[in-house]
Amino acid sequence: MRTLFDNWQVWALLSAGFAALTAIFGKIGVENVNSDFATFIRTIVILCALGAILVGTGQWQPFGSISGKTYLFLVLSGLATGASWICYFRAMKLGDAARVAPIDKLSVVLVAVFGVLFLGERLAGLNWLGVALIAAGAVLVAYKA
Repeated sequence: MRTLFDNWQVWALLSAGFAALTAIFGKIGVENVNSDFATFIRTIVILCALGAILVGTGQWQPFGSISGKTYLFLVLSGLATGASWICYFRAMKLGDAARVAPIDKLSVVLVAVFGVLFLGERLAGLNWLGVALIAAGAVLVAYKA
């Protein structure tokens, strides 16, 4: 029997909600601290929370059970995440949350393009229209009139 939490759309909506809270909390939190140090604190919190989740749910895996290829791509993903967070918090320190977050969400557009180019995914014309609208919307929201 499938539950509500077996649905990817539910998790994606939760992700969007938490990402919005990340922007608001991050903007307030970075106000009186160096943006890189703020990223460091955030990372410690994430490590502790995920460690507790893994132990609490019994999902911890032996490191030897993971392939070299998987390690390579997880390390690359981690480096990209770290770079993204550093850039995001620096942008939040310098700009308005309502303008920084939409530009950050241009990642949605880039994921669509990269998914097609590197993963062989396919998008229909209507999907590409959505990608274009997301790009246009991000630029319009970020525009300072």
